[in-house]
Amino acid sequence: MLIKQYRHGAQKILWELPGGAVDEGEEPISAAKRELLEETGYTSDKISEVGRVSPNPASHTNLMHAYIAVDARKVGSQDLDEIEEIEVYPIPLDEVILMVKNGELLQSLHVSTLFFSLYHLNRIA
Repeated sequence: MLIKQYRHGAQKILWELPGGAVDEGEEPISAAKRELLEETGYTSDKISEVGRVSPNPASHTNLMHAYIAVDARKVGSQDLDEIEEIEVYPIPLDEVILMVKNGELLQSLHVSTLFFSLYHLNRIA
């Protein structure tokens, strides 16, 4: 599942994976489930953490937790923040891989999540 949304820093609409911040006191898995539902209207009973990375260890202490949701199903509509405009696109995995190769999926944390997911799915060794 990919989304498209405007990113101010890049000054354009970008392809991304659903995701977002972990709220104070929230577990990362709960945040992953919440963000998937809020941004896409989809959920899954099969969500697994596939990796973690430090986005900028030179100046920050935060970690990005990467999750994969398998067999996602639509259960409702999006529940976006007032300023969010997100379009949802169910795209086959092989096409997403080509999008990375072609430079269409630019967000580095999302590319690393795809790498972790491919390893989890035994698509790479």
